[in-house]
Amino acid sequence: MKIKFMITAIAGAFALFSMTASADGHALRVGVEGAYPPFSWKESDGSLKGFDIDMAMEVCERLNKECVLIEQEWDGMIPALLAKKFDTIIASMSITEERKKKVDFTIKYYNTPARLVAKTDPGFDGTASGLNGKRLGVQRATTHQCSAEKLYPGAEVVLYATQEEVWQDLVAGRLDAQLSDSLQAFEGFLSLDAGKGYDFLGENLDDVECQGVGAGFTVRKEDSALRDQLSQVILDIRADGTYKALNDKYFAVDIYGSECEAFNQ
Repeated sequence: MKIKFMITAIAGAFALFSMTASADGHALRVGVEGAYPPFSWKESDGSLKGFDIDMAMEVCERLNKECVLIEQEWDGMIPALLAKKFDTIIASMSITEERKKKVDFTIKYYNTPARLVAKTDPGFDGTASGLNGKRLGVQRATTHQCSAEKLYPGAEVVLYATQEEVWQDLVAGRLDAQLSDSLQAFEGFLSLDAGKGYDFLGENLDDVECQGVGAGFTVRKEDSALRDQLSQVILDIRADGTYKALNDKYFAVDIYGSECEAFNQ
């Protein structure tokens, strides 16, 4: 039977429906953000698009599940998962030891470094001393907040609910720099008209403690069977060429990282 996909931004009363829908085993409720292009964003008609969204749909198809996409603000993602609002998170969530105290992860499905972005030739460098006294924007409750507070103690770290708000304040001149995923920074800002006059500042961050070992699908600790199913799907998608097709739809480079990393998490 052809799988019927239901793409829904659910809140309030619809969340109750999604819980009921998953109870029969025919639906997979997936927490997504919808505000992190090119990984996820909302079109003007309210539909969800992006690499994470396509990955979620592919996973549901291979598991023979109806895909219920549940939109959730980033800093509420893990609490909502633990409250059983959805079954898994597919939202570019980095696999870190701190998060693994509360939830579990599949193998990674991509791994890209974090970098600073500022105006071209800003008059300061990307070192801790260079950012002393500077306003540094990051999305709240992310690995980038962790790295910003750890690596740039003299900066004024300014927190935002979404990455889109970070870019808006950088362009408005309310920030001196920002820290985010390098690929999101390039595809979601620097390659666009809004990013003209801005560039990467410094090199890739080397901070495994905060940044983790790649992004994975997130599940509750007790859902080990689902975790293993999802991990196997990621491996299958890589092996049969589907991952490359999805990757090339959004990115000019392979975002997966080293193949061996998938088995060392």
